[in-house]
Amino acid sequence: MQGPVRFVVEADGGSRGNPGPAGYGAVVLDPATGETLAERAEYIGVATNNVAEYKGLIAGLKAARELSPDAAVQVRMDSKLVVEQMSGRWKIKHPDMRPLAAEAAKILPRAQVTYEWIPRERNKHADRLANEAMDAGKRGRQWEPSASSAALDASAARALAAPPASGPPGDAAKGAAAVRAALATASGTPATAPEREEAGAATLFAEHDAPAAGRIPAPAPGPGPAPSATPGWGPDMGTPATFVLLRHGETALTPQKRFSGSGGTDPELSEAGRRQASAVAEALAARGTVQTIVSSPLRRCRETAQAVADRLGLGVTVEEGLREVDFGAWEGLTFAEVRERFPQDLQAWLDSPRAAPTGGGESFAAATRRISATRERLLAAHAGRTVLLVTHVTPVKILVRLALGAPPEALFKMELSAASLSAVAYYADGNASVRLLNDTSHLR
Repeated sequence: MQGPVRFVVEADGGSRGNPGPAGYGAVVLDPATGETLAERAEYIGVATNNVAEYKGLIAGLKAARELSPDAAVQVRMDSKLVVEQMSGRWKIKHPDMRPLAAEAAKILPRAQVTYEWIPRERNKHADRLANEAMDAGKRGRQWEPSASSAALDASAARALAAPPASGPPGDAAKGAAAVRAALATASGTPATAPEREEAGAATLFAEHDAPAAGRIPAPAPGPGPAPSATPGWGPDMGTPATFVLLRHGETALTPQKRFSGSGGTDPELSEAGRRQASAVAEALAARGTVQTIVSSPLRRCRETAQAVADRLGLGVTVEEGLREVDFGAWEGLTFAEVRERFPQDLQAWLDSPRAAPTGGGESFAAATRRISATRERLLAAHAGRTVLLVTHVTPVKILVRLALGAPPEALFKMELSAASLSAVAYYADGNASVRLLNDTSHLR
């Protein structure tokens, strides 16, 4: 008698906005031939990328269990975070991840499941399914398997449930042969690995990409303890990427507390703002940690960034994604003036992050998607480095809110002065640490 039936489960998840509209995909494969035995995908609403990936893992393990509860399963994912946590090598510190990891660990006995990290380009089947699920969600629908994949799924289950024509029940080789025969019958052609097209699921950190310099893929996991659901210090994640967040100096509109976004005039720094930029440049030079400077395209930020760059001997890269929100018809008005002229629109804006300012402005929800995507690009480009981001009130607050996992209403509960410094560190396991908020000590 040979060993048990063996499966490979490949799973992936994505979030377009992180958090944003999210979905997962999972596929069960015959390890000997690469043939597809089952596919799973689902749109799960608004969630983070890591939540979507865990849900993809859970769906893939359940699909494997449905085919054969005694199967030995090798899970392959391009999420180093999920692989390392489920292998028991990394602590599970985020509260949203712990119940998902616990659920995944209970689907099959620990001895039947191993985990392997693979580069993203080797996980295209699950990635495609996740994107199909997110596309379906965008249309207000749920993902539905094609007729052929549904037939393959059912045929594989029937073949595995029945004993082989000869030989003892549980003979893995004959069971696999029966599965391949059923797949060929269901599809009408000899079963082959499906064509796997490239798709662009949104990712939070570079764990989804091919390993960059300085990052080493996870080793092939061996037997280990069940994943820990206890918070605590994890392994050394290496040097984090640190974003030092600098709000630009004052303009003529700043002391008057007028809405000043990207949809109105593009004011220059006032004399007070230029003094502030000089003061923050001296403070950053004394700290000596900034390696790269990236600025919003708006003039007040570029002027502030250039003052720092001149003092540090660095260049300035302009990043469109760091611009301020467009406040539409509210540009140049005070809060009291907006409340008098547009009371209903203002109240809606205060009540919901999806409400936009009057006249085609940008909602906080849209700004969060834009700034999250910008953060991802910058993290991928500057791993392990300290980067000064010269930007505006809203982008700084959104980056801090996301790092804290705070709700959208937290945006209205942060004070952020002109030329103030904040800082967030981003670690390889997906966690972030807010290290500084609204520091103005250099302006005294």
